[in-house]
Amino acid sequence: MKFEDLDVWKRSSRLCAELYKYFRETKDFGFRDQITRSALSIPSNIAEGVERDSQKEFARFLQYAKGSCGELRTQLYIGVEIEYIKPETGKTWVQETREISAMLVGLLKSVKLNTEN
Repeated sequence: MKFEDLDVWKRSSRLCAELYKYFRETKDFGFRDQITRSALSIPSNIAEGVERDSQKEFARFLQYAKGSCGELRTQLYIGVEIEYIKPETGKTWVQETREISAMLVGLLKSVKLNTEN
């Protein structure tokens, strides 16, 4: 399996790139760094998990990715609230994090089934 072939990796990478572009000019470096790090962590953990030597480790890194997805969603809500993110854009990104999270859950279940067999 190549991580580049996983739809969840593709979608989370695309979302990460969108966030980097959106916040490129943001002067609040703390917020910008935190939200982009959370976004970058999702596809990075998926890739690292695939590249590990065991299904158990793969599952662990998928859990990290899912946690980062929740962290990112929280930051998106806050970004909308403090008016760094346009509400409609925030709503779209929040929905994308929900869908990515659901995809991670499905992949995690699949990986765990493979570790039990």
